[in-house]
Amino acid sequence: MDFIEKINQFSRRVETLKDQIQTEEATKTALIMPFFQLLGYDVFNPSEFVPEFTADVGIKKGEKIDYAIFLNGELSILLEAKAIDENLDKHGSQLFRYYATSSARFGILTNGIIYRFYTDLDTPNKMDDRPFLEFNLLNLKDNLIPEIKKFERDNFDCNNILNSAAELKYTNEIKKLLYNEMIAPSDEFVRFLLKDIYPGMKTQNVIDKFRDTVKKAFNEFVSDILKDRVKSWMAGPSTNEAAVTTDEKTLEIETSKITTTMEELEAFAIVKALLKDVVSPSRLYYRDTESYIGILLDDNKNKWICRLAIKKSQINLYLRDENKKESKHVIDSIDDIYDFQPQLIEAVKRYLA
Repeated sequence: MDFIEKINQFSRRVETLKDQIQTEEATKTALIMPFFQLLGYDVFNPSEFVPEFTADVGIKKGEKIDYAIFLNGELSILLEAKAIDENLDKHGSQLFRYYATSSARFGILTNGIIYRFYTDLDTPNKMDDRPFLEFNLLNLKDNLIPEIKKFERDNFDCNNILNSAAELKYTNEIKKLLYNEMIAPSDEFVRFLLKDIYPGMKTQNVIDKFRDTVKKAFNEFVSDILKDRVKSWMAGPSTNEAAVTTDEKTLEIETSKITTTMEELEAFAIVKALLKDVVSPSRLYYRDTESYIGILLDDNKNKWICRLAIKKSQINLYLRDENKKESKHVIDSIDDIYDFQPQLIEAVKRYLA
């Protein structure tokens, strides 16, 4: 099982457990420690994953942080854990104090669902006010998974993480800023956009007059981009050629001869939905041919999950068992694919083993 599958599986586990967890200790035991186990840390090794680590702060002696992570004998990460229902905004200052007194390069604040990763990008040895990485395990964005993976024990490279941290931090800040401007355009943003399109004075009345127009244009712009992305996704992987396998021989067919129908795209969408709890939808692809559409894992023609030959008279669904023996199933409509979820899951699991 690769890292993407492991963390998505863990995300589903958090979803099932969250309503049963009431205390900080339960949050640590049920959510936080298992998360760091997923990252490869030995959470029961007191020389690597140290609970109640002493972090003296100024005149306060004996101050303790929940966990300290040591790698190769060096303090690398400080971890402050809060109960699952705690608002993390109230607790950043505590980790800030601990960070300043230690040699750790990274600080993590979490309630078992939301994780915030900090370092000292702005001022050396002083933890930044804002995290360079933040994610919610119940709403995990695909683009953040590679960043989380960098904190795997066996992949941990402090310099590599720091090199990408600045870009990651400011990219996230820019995205937040753009989102806020899309919801409620500021005077400065409206004025900036009017600079080259409105010749008159940009008075407050003009700014107020155009605010709703800017908001509408911004939202339509984002909507158009999303529609283009969806069209691109519906068109499948962009290739110059499509492959058809017959008796273990591969024939190359120019895509100009192939038209992917809406029924085929709907079938692809159904298969992705049926397999979403087993494998990330991003790993599923299709290849269309003149005679059928094949649905593949990792765009690998040797890892085909099913094939569909959709004709006016009938629809044939082809599956393959553990001995690679192919079977044909005649179905009445695309919706009948739902009846084959167990076989589809079994098919994809063979490639994940």
